[in-house]
Amino acid sequence: MKNKVLLLAFAAFTLAAIFSVVSNFLTPLSPTLLFAARWIAIATLAVYAFYKRSLAAWIFVAMVIGAAVGHDGPHVAVNLRLISMIFLRLIKTIIAPLLFATLVSGIAAHSDLKKVGRMGIKAIVYFEVVTTLALIIGLAAINISKAGVGVHVPAPSGENLPAQRLTASETILHIFPENIAKSIAEGQVLQVVVFSILFGMALAMVREERRQPMLKLVESLAETMFKFTNLVMYFAPFGVGAAIAYTVGSTGMGILLNLGKLLLTLYVAFLICIVGVLLPVALLARVPLKKFIAAVAEPVSIAFGTASSEAALPRAMEAMEAIGVPRQVVAFVMPMGYSFNLVGSTLYLSLAAIFVAQAAGVHLSLGQQLLLMLTLMLTSKGVAGVSRAAIVILLGTVGSFGLPTEPVFILLGIDQLMDMGRTAINVLGNCLATVVVARWEGDFEKENPSPVVMSALSD
Repeated sequence: MKNKVLLLAFAAFTLAAIFSVVSNFLTPLSPTLLFAARWIAIATLAVYAFYKRSLAAWIFVAMVIGAAVGHDGPHVAVNLRLISMIFLRLIKTIIAPLLFATLVSGIAAHSDLKKVGRMGIKAIVYFEVVTTLALIIGLAAINISKAGVGVHVPAPSGENLPAQRLTASETILHIFPENIAKSIAEGQVLQVVVFSILFGMALAMVREERRQPMLKLVESLAETMFKFTNLVMYFAPFGVGAAIAYTVGSTGMGILLNLGKLLLTLYVAFLICIVGVLLPVALLARVPLKKFIAAVAEPVSIAFGTASSEAALPRAMEAMEAIGVPRQVVAFVMPMGYSFNLVGSTLYLSLAAIFVAQAAGVHLSLGQQLLLMLTLMLTSKGVAGVSRAAIVILLGTVGSFGLPTEPVFILLGIDQLMDMGRTAINVLGNCLATVVVARWEGDFEKENPSPVVMSALSD
């Protein structure tokens, strides 16, 4: 039934599109006919979403409905901004505790880096170099394509969009918090990150019996905030639909062309990242490409299909052990990479943040973009396994730079398509990292894979 409704929806949208083309380029058709064709198509799409029972499907339907409402009733659409602002407030409550919990647990849980020594240092250096290159590619791609230019999202009255201009010394001083409660209240994401990193380092230095209760507390907080995010995301279709309606009602239908351009820019940037960063790394580390590609095909496909890094983690670990990475290397590097080696997420965040600035008509200087890159490099840690957590991080980061949040809501309409790509790149990058570190340590293909692993992969 679900597939039949999808085909019906596709046929209805095709017919509505044909009517629109004929009316615009050949001969004018009745506005009533165009209106009816458009909303019949939307109704069939809503029926499909009902059978699909997927949040991503409902977000897409909400985006289409919002665009239609903005086009057909702009005076009504501009009054829907209240709904999107409610969603924004709910999202903002997540940012500080989520960042604190994920960063502290990620740092303190890896306090055995001193025992691992060389491997830990090499892994962290590798992670930071690769993710920084991914950020640079994202910044370059969006600055070249300028996918956000021309959106012109209206700003709320009384808000000043340009970020406050600070001197170099003031910028450096602004990174460090003087009062963590004040930093949270003012939405100073980078200050929350600095506090969380120092707190995590301090916790890692505490004796085991003292560290474990606090570590369990922050891990529990992280899990709770992930569930909190899931609850808030149930309101996402209403927030996204209202944001799209408000934007289209205020600026017209051109925003949809910008979203298509952004999606194309993102996947071209992913391809450049694979060819320009991951492939050279694999060649320099003498990774057997055919064997590696065959091993990662399944976990990367799982990640792309589910948009969840965690869903692909078990198979990825088995696949890497099967091609010759020792279990102790896989067990150490892969989970750490899920916190510190988010190649796809960091590339997406840098690209999306500049898209928001372009949509707001705000020019960010090179220095501001570099500071933004530094902020994203820190705030993106630890959230790869959580669907749509990147949106939460993006909201907090652009807000701390004085940018409006409406363009971020618009991104939710295509976030599932972007999330699939960035999650697949995250998993691919982490699989490569395990092989590189094993090769770096001279341990690659030195041990036979466990029979249990080989049996699992053959099933």
